[in-house]
Amino acid sequence: MKRDKFLKLLAVGGVVLARPVGGIAKSYTKLREKLGFKIDAGADRFQKPINLFDGDTFYTKVSTKDTDGDLYVYESSRVKKGGPNLHVHPEQDEWWYILEGEFVIKVGNKMHRVKQGDSVFGPRGVPHAFSKIGEGVGRMLTTFQPAGKMEECFIAISEGQMKGKPEAEQDEFRKQHGFERVGPPIDILKAF
Repeated sequence: MKRDKFLKLLAVGGVVLARPVGGIAKSYTKLREKLGFKIDAGADRFQKPINLFDGDTFYTKVSTKDTDGDLYVYESSRVKKGGPNLHVHPEQDEWWYILEGEFVIKVGNKMHRVKQGDSVFGPRGVPHAFSKIGEGVGRMLTTFQPAGKMEECFIAISEGQMKGKPEAEQDEFRKQHGFERVGPPIDILKAF
């Protein structure tokens, strides 16, 4: 076979093989929310708030399912002081917007004391932690981009899948959900 004929045949074959992939991609994007929706104040996207971490309640506002995994947004209501261990998401950016109360958010080596109306951005790959420090209820809006497995992680924790597990198993659970513990909490660790 001559070289020109071979290259033409290869090009045509590539186009033919690519068509099914394009069709699959188009049908996949059909799963994405297309009409938009409204979530009332104090409500959850699925009318099933996620309860975890010593009285914290997470209200999903934009589900991972709504965005094909591009974004996850939830509002959390936090009653007790404290927060998670210092941890890192290698493939996700995280953003916090304070709706009510006072928090400390650590990103890298920088501590930010925040209150209503303040926001903090945590880039992927940078260790971070936060802690509710003020009295009364604290509320924040948190986003993950891309969503990764954080919504799935919070649901699993709320179902008790981490309760009573040794640290090694907790660390493996975190890794399975796309993040890793890299240090202690800022002050008070929220228990599972």
